[in-house]
Amino acid sequence: MKPEFNKGLILTSLGSFWWGFIGVLYFEYVSFIGHIELVVHRCLWTAIMLILTTSFLSKWKIFLKIVYNKKILFALLISGFLIFLNWSIWIYAVATNKIIDASFGYFIMPIISVLLGYIFFNEKLNFKRLFSVSLVLISILILIFFNLKSLPWVGLVVAFSWAFYNLIRKKINIDTDVGLLIESLYILPFALIVFYLIIKNGTNDFNISNPGLSLFLILAGPMTVIPLFLYVRGVELIGLGPTGMIFYITPTLQFILGYFYYNESFSLLKFVSFILIWIAVLIYLKDLYETN
Repeated sequence: MKPEFNKGLILTSLGSFWWGFIGVLYFEYVSFIGHIELVVHRCLWTAIMLILTTSFLSKWKIFLKIVYNKKILFALLISGFLIFLNWSIWIYAVATNKIIDASFGYFIMPIISVLLGYIFFNEKLNFKRLFSVSLVLISILILIFFNLKSLPWVGLVVAFSWAFYNLIRKKINIDTDVGLLIESLYILPFALIVFYLIIKNGTNDFNISNPGLSLFLILAGPMTVIPLFLYVRGVELIGLGPTGMIFYITPTLQFILGYFYYNESFSLLKFVSFILIWIAVLIYLKDLYETN
């Protein structure tokens, strides 16, 4: 395999693991403060962390170059809205015990990514890849028909916002972290306004009287930036289809955490769907290994 492709596989796998395991534990642990304030902290500290890293890495020239490009700036406005929507719905799902619904959306997302990669980037879909996608589709239909009866809106929003976000970032092909900074700066004013209103109403959990919790909430920044950087960089290196399939690590780990740690139900049908999805992932990854 090409070194660049190997690097993309590793980065995407690490980002997916972070979201599926570390991210779930962290955001569920602090979800008691309420999903609105938690979304605000995620947006605020993500922007601040990216400002610091951009300064440390001396990337302000790259930042200004992007700012002067109106087409890229507009694309980042759209991707910024999509990532904000994704963050908000996911945190809402964690705070309201809908982790399974959110993870179900992440099961759907890779299929959308594979199809978007085929439509917009002419990424190859040979028989093995089509077969793996078909297996995933069957597993999703099993979950919908026998367990969920209808697709939850949380899952839909999570899936489509993340898939189209990856599409836009792949399309514009700019520095991962600088692009994230611009997206965060689009979101930042709204986050500050909401944070001000929360403080004004006296409902904020972030304050100097509880420094331990406040410092822990600041971690929402790196908890967001690190896996997002890893995954988006992986998309840039190996494309939407491959990263979309590797991303199944995330919802699989979420399901496992939901069952073993948060005591959520995990029926036989869900287990069958789980097995089908991982068979599909193994077929797809084997094909990737053989063709790259």
